[in-house]
Order: sequence, then structure tokens, then C-alpha cells
Amino acid sequence: MHTDLSAARTAVHAGRQSALALLAEAQAAAEQPAARHVFIRTFGEQAQAAARAADLAAAAGAPGLPLAGLAISVKDLFDVAGHPTTAGSVVLADAPPAARDATAVARLRQAGAALVGHTNMTEFAFSGVGWNPHYGTPVNPSDTSVERIPGGSTSGGAVSVALGAAWAALGSDTGGSIRIPAALQGLVGFKNTACLTPLDGCVPLSTTLDTACAITKSVRDAVLLHEILAARSVRLQARPLSGWRLAVARTTMLDGMDDTVADAFAQALQRLRDQGAQIEEIALAELAELADIQATGGFAAAESWAWHRARLQASEDRYDPRVAQRIRRGAAMGAADYIDLIQARRAWIARVEQRLAGFDAVLSPTVPVVAPTLASIAEDDAEFFRVNALLLRNPSVVNMLDGCALSLPCHRPGQLPVGLMVWAGHLQDDTVLSVSLAIEAALAATKGD
Repeated sequence: MHTDLSAARTAVHAGRQSALALLAEAQAAAEQPAARHVFIRTFGEQAQAAARAADLAAAAGAPGLPLAGLAISVKDLFDVAGHPTTAGSVVLADAPPAARDATAVARLRQAGAALVGHTNMTEFAFSGVGWNPHYGTPVNPSDTSVERIPGGSTSGGAVSVALGAAWAALGSDTGGSIRIPAALQGLVGFKNTACLTPLDGCVPLSTTLDTACAITKSVRDAVLLHEILAARSVRLQARPLSGWRLAVARTTMLDGMDDTVADAFAQALQRLRDQGAQIEEIALAELAELADIQATGGFAAAESWAWHRARLQASEDRYDPRVAQRIRRGAAMGAADYIDLIQARRAWIARVEQRLAGFDAVLSPTVPVVAPTLASIAEDDAEFFRVNALLLRNPSVVNMLDGCALSLPCHRPGQLPVGLMVWAGHLQDDTVLSVSLAIEAALAATKGD
């Protein structure tokens, strides 16, 4: 098995590996018991056509497309021509088939992706846990001894990659929905600056914060997928690890870490320092202001209420009650509150960017805990909302900053997955990707130490 999509596409382009054979392996992985609840619907014929075209191109010696007929899953938020888009909800069960691909999906298809299916998700993308009472909840494959949450809201997308049913997963990130499941499953999740990727043809959660992006197996795959989704070339900076100035934010981001995360994060920082990284701890006290800024519910509550209010009036009994409860927070927010929120965010971003001037990126735990068990949140609403808030806390900082961030694994062999988040401000995407490549290489070099 190839280590990542980049290795697999090289093999397909060179004719050493059949894209159809790799697709068959991915489809077999999607049918194993561990993959239950991962896909809501599959696109078998379309995927086979893309893989067959890649094999024909390789046989003819023609230049291969960037995704080489390899399996890519699509979160059930994005329109795929000929299929309904239901956003993990039965409320949209009667939605007609999409007439055309969402732009993000079209770009993947044009790059040669074998689109294998719509993946399960938190209903309407409104939680970081990954729970779905309608279609079942995908199980995190990182622990076979007990069922753990997958993280959300791109739950099925992450599990599809972790199980080998896809090489990458198209998803969305509003407050961590790419990075949370990536962290909890030992994968890479890159949330680019929101404006760089189009969201047309995507069911919205928050039009201010939503970001189209991907979960992958490696940072180099994250670069590749971002270039396709954003239709831009990444300008990587080939500096040694010692050539980057990195910060660790103490305020908020380090609170409430469990023992596994605290150990993995501390050891990762030490391993990076041993490799020459310049890492400075800073207070970044501005992070403590976010609770007050978002006290009325934040952008997601206000903007989801605007989209859902008529649907809730007609069909609230068909919603996940936990999702409906979060949407309804937006009903109490007035126009003046919303304008105040916009202005407070703008001023907060300016203060944070001033504090971070001189640093290339910030390092934080992606989430402060390893994946909780499914049983712990299944029936206990208080525990569900406690876990959800804890999972969203760190990654949502970057969405409010209108910045970019990448989560990559930093745990030791034998530990449950832990994510290291590399983040920076608006349009610093190429820097975050460059730093992340250097960090990934340094951690890999010291993995067995």
C-alpha cells in the first residue's frame, strides 16, 4: 500500500500501478464492517470511469492528471451532479439530484479524481463531535478496543481516509470540522484561508466562517489538494526548521489537556527544539476575549438561523435536537448584535495580528483531549455539549482570525492520536504549509526516539 496519494499517483502515472486496481481496494475498504455509517451514498460508476481514464492515459504515455483516478470522498454538503445533497439530515431527504457539481467538486473531477461517494457527517455540520442520529455515527478506527467518536463535522470523510476507502476527503471547516477529526484519527487536515476556495454548491453553516478544504494522509497531499481546490500554486519556502520563528500561545490553548495530549505536545515541542526550531512561549491574552465577543452565539448561530428558520418551523421534529438547539441560539440575536459582532471581530483580528508580528506561525494542540468514547456522549446531553465545546475551542480561534491552520499527527507509536496545529493569520497559507512540511519531516525523523 502506498503511503499517501502523492506516492500512489506517481505509481499510476508511471504505469506501475493500475488506478482501477487501487479503486477496487478502496471500495473493498468501504465495505468492511469498520466502515459502517461512513458513506451515505456511493458513486461507483463515476469513480470507475475516472480510474479507467487514468489507466488509459498511462498506457498511452499521455500526461497524467493530478489526481490520477484515485479515490476521493466528498462530504454530504457538496453538490455532486446526479446525486442529492442531504447534509447528513433527513430534513433534506427529498432533495432532488444536483444539476451540476459544486465548484470544489468540479475542480476535483477535472483533476482526475475518482469521486467515490458522499460521506456521513454531523447534521448540517453543526458540531465537532461527529454524532449523527439519522444515519449512524462512524466509529473512529484508531482504537479497536472501544468505540470512540470520529470527530466532526467531517466525520465520515476522516474515517474514509483512515480506513483506506479514500486517499483524501473533501470537507468543510467552520470551527474545526476538518482539523478535529484529522487530529482524533491521526491524519492531516488543512484549513486554508476561507476566501481561497469557493463554496457555491455547498449547504452553508456560517457564510462568514465556512471553508472548503480537505483531509489527507500527509502534508504534501494537503499541498496538492489545496492547489486543486483553490486553483492556485503554492509557493513553498524550503527553509530548514531552524529558519522559522514559532510561537506557543499559553492563553486558552493549553487549558484542560489530558495526560496523553499534554505528553505528546510537550515531547513534540522538545523534538522540534532538538532539531533546531526556534519556539517561544507567548501569552496571547487576546484569546481570552473570544468568549465575550461570541457570547450571543457567534456567526454560526446567527447565520444558520437565517438559513434554517423556515425549515425548523416546518420540520423541527426531524432535526437532531442537539443541532436544533444550537441553531435556535441565533433567534435571539438582533441586527445590532450581529453588526457589533462583525466590528468586534475586525478589531480583535487586528490586535491578534499585531501580537503575532515577527512570528511565522503558532503551535498549539489541535484539541486538548484524545477521542472520547461514543458511549460517554450518546445519551448525556450535558457531556455532549461539554465535549463539543472542548473540541471546538482551539481550532475555532483560527476561523475567527480569518486565518489558516494545519493539523498533523504528533503522537508516539502506541498512543491514541494527538494533533499538532500549525496556524497563522489571513493569507499565510503558503507559510503554514511550508512550516508544516518541515515539522512533519522533523517529527518523522525522531519518531522512534
